[in-house]
Amino acid sequence: MNYFVVGTNNMDASIKFYDALFDGLGLTQVRPSDRMTYWVRDDFAFATALPFDGAPASNGNGTMVGFSLGSAEETTRLHQKALELGGTCEGAPGPRGPRFSAYVRDLDGNKLCFAD
Repeated sequence: MNYFVVGTNNMDASIKFYDALFDGLGLTQVRPSDRMTYWVRDDFAFATALPFDGAPASNGNGTMVGFSLGSAEETTRLHQKALELGGTCEGAPGPRGPRFSAYVRDLDGNKLCFAD
């Protein structure tokens, strides 16, 4: 995968949420336009965008972005941080199949998975 983009209806709030969520992960914020903001590192890129067609952003039922974090501790930390930033819990940290994972929704309702 080259990159993943989720829609937002409030770029300023989205930037604040993801800047704080990604703090300490070594990602660089890049904002090539007022419509789109990226957080990048090496071969990883994640972005939020105001929809190109001007219609309100919405999230897909069953759509989820997964972040591989390397440890249960980091998975738990990012889950808690997302909740502190105003995200909502979609599944508390814990073992699921062969992985330790946790689920949240961001401020626009986009579903995120954090896993070890």
